[in-house]
Amino acid sequence: MDRWGRGIWFAISIVLFLIVWEAGCRLLNVPSFILPPPSAVVSSLWDLRATLLGLHLWVTLKEVLLGLSVSILFGILLAFAMSMSRVVERLVYPYIVISQTIPIIALSPVFILWFGYDLSGKIAITILFTFFPIVVNTYDGLRSTDKEMLQLLKTMGANRWQIFTKLQLPASLPHFFSGLKVAATYSVAGATIGEWLGASEGLGYFGRRASGNFQAPALFASVLLLSVLGMLLFWLVGRLEQHFTPQQRSRRKTSK
Repeated sequence: MDRWGRGIWFAISIVLFLIVWEAGCRLLNVPSFILPPPSAVVSSLWDLRATLLGLHLWVTLKEVLLGLSVSILFGILLAFAMSMSRVVERLVYPYIVISQTIPIIALSPVFILWFGYDLSGKIAITILFTFFPIVVNTYDGLRSTDKEMLQLLKTMGANRWQIFTKLQLPASLPHFFSGLKVAATYSVAGATIGEWLGASEGLGYFGRRASGNFQAPALFASVLLLSVLGMLLFWLVGRLEQHFTPQQRSRRKTSK
């Protein structure tokens, strides 16, 4: 019931926001090419549904899912390697942190230069956005293992693999999903920036072209789809988290 209550209040806030937006645009006579009312955005989305939904959305979704999948795979492997080897941790972890001190938007053109303007370039930029939160959160989760439980398993003769599967992996799942939630939303931004830098398809490319032609309703329609895509990915990760970490859900209910 509490979850349904939050959903209802969120829906009410969205409706109120749209009403204020629509009324403000009409009462203040805001030019449509500066800030279109929601009705114009929805109308443009409907008129361009074949182009936006049938082509550009699927291109962006493919870039997002491929880039996010690669980040998950290599992020988990690297986090596991760092947790198992102090040498790997000391060699790799500082460079992971240093990579985030450079503005990602500044590195994106470099990745396009290396990987090209085709699909591989967009995937590379998406990985650039999503790799860090996955590997760092997973690594922190693997290190957050209860020391007393760890010593207990060792005294019972458990080997390293058994310790990992029975203790470290379950303990790291909440941290992993926290990083994955961040990465899922960042992945949309990464794919969009890759399309801004050079593409012939995708919602980012469509939005940049609409902006250059002062087609604000079409631009806002593409932004709306990108926002919905990010929210859906976040929601999907949340559902997966509830399925794979039922103990965390029970703890939250108990704390309430």
